[in-house]
Amino acid sequence: MKIKYLASLAAIALLSSGVFIACATPEAPKDNAVSTTATVATKPDPCAAKKADPCAAKKADPCAAKKADPCAAKKADPCAAKSASAASIGGPLAQKLQGKPVVVDVYASWCSKCQNIAPTVSELKKEYDGKVEFVVLDVSDKNTTAAAEATAQELGLSKFLAENKTQTGSLTIIDPATGKILAQHRNNTDKMAYTKVLDAALTK
Repeated sequence: MKIKYLASLAAIALLSSGVFIACATPEAPKDNAVSTTATVATKPDPCAAKKADPCAAKKADPCAAKKADPCAAKKADPCAAKSASAASIGGPLAQKLQGKPVVVDVYASWCSKCQNIAPTVSELKKEYDGKVEFVVLDVSDKNTTAAAEATAQELGLSKFLAENKTQTGSLTIIDPATGKILAQHRNNTDKMAYTKVLDAALTK
């Protein structure tokens, strides 16, 4: 009886010990724990993209295009057209024309514009007689054109005639000292357009 009792106590003791060991020993990781570990290992770093230099694109000089001189086109002389020969005949006129404003009339007998401004030219010649030099360059035909070219060369107007030979019916007011064109009108019968410029030139 004693033996059975002792055997029962031993069995209970062993069972208790087994339970204690089982509770004391940490539980082996379950599938869930393993998958969590795997997830941690394979989960992409949310900061990976941020770790790439966010300013990489900005480091490329944003002003690279601006560094190309935006005024390059503007640096081309905006007055280039104004300083062309149209604003000057290229130099002073002949000595015999100095001291008075010069009005150059490019004329042709067949030119309707010339006929249209003829009354205005006549009035100007009367009003400024002795005060203004009037030069007529007749390009009606080959003979008159040849004579006009000879006159133009003598007076320092060769360049002017070469550039305005086709501008019949035009009146051009020139400062003889500089060769600067003060005014140029074609088929303009308004006398005031000329007197205003001539009066200003005479008061200098």
